[in-house]
Amino acid sequence: MNNQNTKKSSSVNLRQYSMLIALVVIMIFFQALTKGIFLKPQNVTNLILQNSYVIILAVGMLLCIVSSGSIDLSVGSVVAFTGAILGVLIVQKGMNTWLAIIITLAAGLLIGIWQGFWIAYVGIPAFIVTLAGMLIFRGLTLYILQGMTLSPFPKDFLAISSGFLPGAKVGSFNITAIIIGAAAMVLYAITEISGRQNKKHKGYAVSSNSVFFAKLVIILAVIAVFSLWLALYEGFPILLIILMVLIMAYSFYTNKTVSGRYLYAMGGNAKAAVLSGINTKKTLFSTFVNMGVLAALGGIVFTSRLQSATPTAGQGFEMDAIAACYIGGAAVMGGSGTVAGAVVGALVMGVINNGLSIMGVGSDITQVVKGFVLLAAVVFDIVSKKRSAEV
Repeated sequence: MNNQNTKKSSSVNLRQYSMLIALVVIMIFFQALTKGIFLKPQNVTNLILQNSYVIILAVGMLLCIVSSGSIDLSVGSVVAFTGAILGVLIVQKGMNTWLAIIITLAAGLLIGIWQGFWIAYVGIPAFIVTLAGMLIFRGLTLYILQGMTLSPFPKDFLAISSGFLPGAKVGSFNITAIIIGAAAMVLYAITEISGRQNKKHKGYAVSSNSVFFAKLVIILAVIAVFSLWLALYEGFPILLIILMVLIMAYSFYTNKTVSGRYLYAMGGNAKAAVLSGINTKKTLFSTFVNMGVLAALGGIVFTSRLQSATPTAGQGFEMDAIAACYIGGAAVMGGSGTVAGAVVGALVMGVINNGLSIMGVGSDITQVVKGFVLLAAVVFDIVSKKRSAEV
């Protein structure tokens, strides 16, 4: 029995950390092929900033997939639509930046309510509703912008994606980035150790001490190196603070709250969830409302990064977000997946894009490579689950 439990635990750990290991391997691979360019501090910072919108969209998409196996095909069009709203309000109307951002987030909320209503309460499949949303919001974007690109945006808006926290330098190092990195290491270590102790106290199975501390040391080392890399360039990006808050908030929501656990219960077995007293319609509705808000946030970040509102913004973003979730370990039929996994999946896609771009590989080959990576990740997940079931 103990041997079986050990094998099952090893299988779970393999599924959980395989893509993180793959991410590290891919980064080392591109570091070698680009002759050291890939992991230069400036490129590491750009890698985070360039993929911020994918991470934001992937977090929202994960909740949709976990709760029902559904996907939102409209997020790319919503990114473009909210960018158009920002362009009109800030560039054409001269509105205060933060008021325009609030209005844009409210627009995303209304979009989420609109689509969530048809999906959760009317019962129309999410694929159909969000496909319609893709067409509607892309059309509205074209109508609002009339084929024009709106710019320039004010400096306070552009600082969202290109600004850095102020901090003095000692030699080549930005002190703020080092302090934040050290604080993140302490916080992570305390969280992981206390969480492990809590699980043991409640009688849950935990990994062996060697596995736990090996994982802890590796992740702390990654945080330390990453912080030093940021410190060697401009310091800590403002956008990275936004991403960290978002990731921690949604990780806490999905792991520690009752409503967050409802998502997994519903995705695992919707009928059993109903019999358990879970309001599945309300839960499903909330996931698409949340997706609308995060798509608007993605639109704000991308517009700031692009420094303009353009009719072609957001094309293919929904595919990147969906792929990030599945590469990060989300189950195709719902019921499993983590925020951290979605983030790792988004970074895998971003690393491939960035690395191949540095090497001068065209977008055609890049798309082929990303497609094979997505297929391989899903195949690995299915095979590993079958082996786990056999154990």
